[in-house]
Formats: sequence, structure tokens, C-alpha cells
Amino acid sequence: MEKDLTLPTVGRDMQTLINKAATLIEALPYIQSLAGKTVVIKYGGNAMVNDELKSSVMDDIALLKCVGINPVLVHGGGPDISNMLKNLSIESHFVNGLRYTDSKTMAVAQMVLIGKTNKEVVSYLGQKGVKAIGICGIDGHLIECEKMTEDASGNPIDVGFVGKIKSINTKVISTLANDEYIPVVAPIGVGSDGESYNINADTVAAEIAVALKAEKLITLTDVEGVKTVGEDGQDHVIPVLTEEDIHNMIASGVITGGMIPKVEGCLDTIRRGVGRAHIIDGRVPHSILLEIFTGKGIGTMIIKERTPYFEGEKI
Repeated sequence: MEKDLTLPTVGRDMQTLINKAATLIEALPYIQSLAGKTVVIKYGGNAMVNDELKSSVMDDIALLKCVGINPVLVHGGGPDISNMLKNLSIESHFVNGLRYTDSKTMAVAQMVLIGKTNKEVVSYLGQKGVKAIGICGIDGHLIECEKMTEDASGNPIDVGFVGKIKSINTKVISTLANDEYIPVVAPIGVGSDGESYNINADTVAAEIAVALKAEKLITLTDVEGVKTVGEDGQDHVIPVLTEEDIHNMIASGVITGGMIPKVEGCLDTIRRGVGRAHIIDGRVPHSILLEIFTGKGIGTMIIKERTPYFEGEKI
């Protein structure tokens, strides 16, 4: 017969520590499910320009590496490019939302993305105690591309030295990620003629995730996720969406505007082999950890069908 056990009364400070331990235990099955797998993270928006958020993102990525997950970081850098162009008195203009990239702009983009932004991210990760290596699509022909000549609808377009991805050399990234390093990728590609091309960072992250057959693609944005109006009349983030859900919500008008290309882009990666895609708010500290290591998460996870990682996962 078991003896009656009288539990000690714990104070507020001790209860806080117990709650922290419970959070770690909640994360355990997710850590076990993701160990040794690849997670591609697209880093941009306010999380890149706010020092506190920047530090938070780097903490999250460092922790992923330390628990046996293989993060691959793809960064943007539009604001840095715009600031440098302004300082050099080079005017910018956009075509269908894409920066027209002439030879001068391309030289600035390459200088800023590879020489400044990329190395700042690598340095930040180094300060967190992990080893990162900054690369771009030119290195080892990582991202082979050609000049973009059509928009998303197939209409002719001229945006200068903006590239369309033809292939991803996964060996370069896999060699680093499967070792002790975190690859940090700047979105510059190379053409067959050796010419450099600027590429949208979201596109680069998606294509790298597909090429690596990554378990997750996480996009840090300045929105909370896909929302719907609840019974209380307030907007609520939808934590999980399947392909069928998305089709129904677009048709019914729940998903509209700029969110449509975001979710359709995620769906495209899922159809091509990525396990799960996440749209999360990079303005929330530790948003990456909250999304992938807690049952509820904080953003919207997009999956092909509701297949749990482990018994008891609620999706």
C-alpha cells in the first residue's frame, strides 16, 4: 500500500520555477520529434530592425541548434538597401512590388546584403554561443537563377537584375547544417553568365526549404497569422490550417487580400515536400520557440493534413 504523501507548500518564487519546468516538459516531445531535422527560417520585417527582437530571434535559433535541430536562416534586408541607396543618392522605384534593380542598385544590394546584413546576423549568432557561417547564392553556386522576365501571372516584366530561381545546390547548405554550423543565407543568386541577381528572400527561403525537404518553413512576418472573427466578435488567430481549410476560407472570403499569396506560398511548399509551414509574428519575443515548442503556438501552422508528431499532439 502506498503511503499518503503530503506535498510541501510552495511559495510564489518556487511556483514560478515549477511553471518554467512544466514549459520545458511541454517542449520535450517536440524537441524529440524535430531532433536531427531541418528548419528553414525566413528572417525579416521588424524583427530585423529592433535590437530587442533581434536578440530574441538569435536566442531562439541558437537554442534550436543546441537541442539537435538544424536551423537554416534566410534573411532579407530591404530597409538596409533603401538606406544605403538614399545615402548614395540613388533613387529607387518599384515594379509590381519588386525593386527595379539596375546595375548600380545591384552593386549596392550585393554590398549591403552580403557585406553588412549577413555578417551582422552571423556575429549576433556568435554572441549567443553558436557557430554560424554567412553565405549567399553565389557561393558554391548555391542559388542558380536567371533573369526574371514574367510576373506571377505570366505577363512580361522588366525589373532589371532580379532573379528567378532555377535550382538550389543543397550540398552546400546540408554540409554546414548537418555539422556544427548554422547557415545564414543572403538572397543573392548567380546566373549562368556569372552575373549576380537580387531575389526575394521569401522565395529563397521557400525554395531552400523544398530542396532540403525541410521539416518546417517558418516565416517571420509583421502579422499575427491568419485570423477569423470569433463568437465574441473579436479577431482570433487560427492555429492550424489544412489545404482543404485554406481553399474553403479563400472561397468564403475569410482569407483575403495580402494573406492569400502568403498562405498559397506556404501551401506550395507543403505540396512539394515540406512538413509544416508557419506564419508567425516576428514582433513577439521568442516567437519561434512559442510556435514550435508549445501545443497552442502563437501563429498559423499550415499542413497538408492533420498528422500529429506524437500521440496526444492536438492539431
